[in-house]
Amino acid sequence: QVQLVESGGGLVQPGGSLRLSCAASGIIFRFYGMGWYRQAPGKQRELVATITSGGSPNYADSVKGRFTISRDNAKNTVYLQMNSLKFEDTAVYYCKAMLLSAEYWGQGTQVTVSS
Repeated sequence: QVQLVESGGGLVQPGGSLRLSCAASGIIFRFYGMGWYRQAPGKQRELVATITSGGSPNYADSVKGRFTISRDNAKNTVYLQMNSLKFEDTAVYYCKAMLLSAEYWGQGTQVTVSS
């Protein structure tokens, strides 16, 4: 059974930082591309960042220079380091695992940026 478990969300002030983690089980993690997506209230889910099985990252323009995606294949975990957080980063953040036509989602973790 595939499981993706996100953690690290919470309440942070504008300009602050958070580090999200997504621990995967039930898949051969090193073969999978991984991604972080987010969904704000009333909005569609959107791409935040992805990282290939080989470790190449890709970012949405809105987070470039502020967020960093990384992976630790030994720990079956993907991370999202979020710096200089803005009000508009408030959303539920989801982890996704992707390989060919297969994709799996985590349950999400809430990130709230508020003063």
